[in-house]
Amino acid sequence: MFKDIIDTINWEETQAKIYAKTSSDVERALTKERLTVDDFMALLSPAAQAYLEPMAQLSRRYTMERFGKTIQFFIPLYMTNSCTNHCVYCGFNAGNEIQRIVLNEQQILEEAESIKKMGNFQHIILLTGENPKVADVSYIEKAIRIVKPYFSTVNVEVQPLDSDGYRQLIGAGLHGVTCFQETYNQNRYKIYHPKGMKSNYEWRVNAFDRMAQAGVHKIGLGVLIGLEDWRTDLTMMAIHLRYLEKHYWQTRYAVSFPRIRPHEGKEFHPNSVMSDSELAQTIFAFRIFDHSLDLTLSTRDDVEFRNHMMTLGVTSVSAGSKTNPGGYSVYPAELEQFAVNDDRSPDEMQEVVKAQGYEVVWKDWDLILQ
Repeated sequence: MFKDIIDTINWEETQAKIYAKTSSDVERALTKERLTVDDFMALLSPAAQAYLEPMAQLSRRYTMERFGKTIQFFIPLYMTNSCTNHCVYCGFNAGNEIQRIVLNEQQILEEAESIKKMGNFQHIILLTGENPKVADVSYIEKAIRIVKPYFSTVNVEVQPLDSDGYRQLIGAGLHGVTCFQETYNQNRYKIYHPKGMKSNYEWRVNAFDRMAQAGVHKIGLGVLIGLEDWRTDLTMMAIHLRYLEKHYWQTRYAVSFPRIRPHEGKEFHPNSVMSDSELAQTIFAFRIFDHSLDLTLSTRDDVEFRNHMMTLGVTSVSAGSKTNPGGYSVYPAELEQFAVNDDRSPDEMQEVVKAQGYEVVWKDWDLILQ
């Protein structure tokens, strides 16, 4: 399990190594076809900021070789904002006095039908807060069966499950699972997750092993940028990614780059701020590190940045997203998990992609490449 690996890696020492990287280290990394984690640290270091142009060119080249001039569209469907966690950065925090919604089977169906009217979406992700009393494995399984006739692939972003739970969802038609570790800094993890299921660091970080062991086809990783030093957190995630690819090589992997956004409840001020140029650097670094990785940008990021990055390394974007349960057909946006930064419709997004000479892929990559 990955927890055994992460226990051997010192956060402070890793951070010091990243910030000690020089321009020579960056230049050396840019000449290599197969990067080590140490090379990745160089591309993520402050020294690499002076090399954004050659990094962007490499990122574009590797993306074109693997994915061509295509961008995949997906859409999230939030099924409940009920949550037992007290994450200090989230609008679904159990301590926030908001209306809690749990969509029933009919409402989930109505949401799916509303999404289909918005565009030709074939790739959907179902999301919940973490409250197994109202959204357990059986609830999620039923939801997958409800929406599966409408979409080619169904992914979930829900509380970490045991392997049997993932197998149960695969039997219902599950394709992939996204799970954000939020931060790999064990010593400070509970500062951000003081109470609730999510406060168990070990259960969460080992969830990715359980997913792969259960046979989940695609696994998505991410850290919440703004909690801890983002360079160190992302390096830890790169180590995690390499571990997973080595042990579960038949599984496909994706990486997301969520930055903290305004949300309901007490305002949380990021401890580590990432600029747009630094996020671009991160995307380039991951593409050069792993040429076949699916790199995702959500509507957390703004219009101009998303437009620009769609030709430089990103392969998947959400469009027309609502982050509140029932947001497409039933309930108001005041119940959203976080405020979106790009509220363009799927049609508007499609026109932007076409204007850049790219093609929209509504389905999953596997189905296109078969």
